[in-house]
Amino acid sequence: MNRDYRSAARRLTMAGLALVILTNVAHAYLDPGTGSYILQLLIGGLLGGLFAIGLFWKKSLAFIKRLFTGKKHDLTGK
Repeated sequence: MNRDYRSAARRLTMAGLALVILTNVAHAYLDPGTGSYILQLLIGGLLGGLFAIGLFWKKSLAFIKRLFTGKKHDLTGK
């Protein structure tokens, strides 16, 4: 049954891509506000990802060190 969903999803994706790729003329207009919004989304996503990495950096670094050395490291950095 799971295979049926994958097959249907694959067909739907291919049909959507065909519609997008094979369109000859698009009568569309992107105003400057749309470009600005896309830029804000990209910058916000980048900064959010960097914040998440920074938030868990010490814990993940200590976890990796513990995996390779077998010692327990202090998270306070002292």
